[in-house]
Parts: sequence; C-alpha cells; structure tokens
Amino acid sequence: MVDRIFAGVLLVVSLAYAVIAFTTIKAPFQYDPLGPESWPQILSLVAIACLLVILWKPDATEMGVARATWFRLGATIVMLLAYAELYEPLGFILSTILFGAALCSMLGAGMARSVTFGVAAGIAGYLLCVTLLDLNLPEGELIEWLLEPAPQSEGTS
Repeated sequence: MVDRIFAGVLLVVSLAYAVIAFTTIKAPFQYDPLGPESWPQILSLVAIACLLVILWKPDATEMGVARATWFRLGATIVMLLAYAELYEPLGFILSTILFGAALCSMLGAGMARSVTFGVAAGIAGYLLCVTLLDLNLPEGELIEWLLEPAPQSEGTS
C-alpha cells in the first residue's frame, strides 16, 4: 500500500512537471537534437510510465520503514536544500565537497573516507563538467574573492 501512495503522489508531481516541460520550457534555438527542451519531456514521460507500472502492479511485500531511515531521508532532503543554497556562494567544488562528505558520514563512512570522497567527487565532477561537457559551473563568491588580485596603493610603481 505504501508503494501505491508513493507512486500516486509522485505521479501528480510528474504530471505537473510534464505540463511544465511541454508548455513552458522553450529554447530560442535547438543546437542539439536532445537539447534543453527534449530532456525534461523525456524524463517526465519515463517517470509517468514507471509510476503507472507501480500503481498497476505494486510489490506484494510489506515495506516497514524504520525511524532511523525516515531520519536519514529527512536529513538528506535538508542537505540537498543546503547544497542548492550554497551552490552559488561557495561554488561547485566546495559545495560538492561539503555535501559529499556529509552524506558519506551520515551513511556510516569514517571521517577520512567521507572527506576523501567529497574532495574526489568535487574535483572530478568539476573537471568532468568543465573539460568534457564544456559546462560553466560557478566558482563561488568565496573563491573569486580569494583569487581577486590585491589592490595596489597609488604610491607604488
């Protein structure tokens, strides 16, 4: 029964997303066959199809969710919201390091492994997106401030 409730709620969200994807998202030009308009449309259709399958034929097993699991799910949502808020001010690398390390730590990894994963995910993700995918990721206001050249006084040459 829990899976049907979950699928029903997510189906409503996916239908709203599909309406937005098919009516609101318009690119001024299509530079790629699967450009900015196509991906949200494909995602919404696949999500709706999967959720209809879950509604039609749910699992026969009962899903008992422990209190600790609910806490972890809630903490993950809070961390994702914090990641979204810190993405611009701290930039991709620092916010990804913080999110990756916090998530690994919450899932039971030791502090050294959590930080190692966070640093690897932040740097590798940045290099992948910037070099291979040619995306512009924010450096962050903190990094820009640190890399800003120091102002020179007028009396020096």
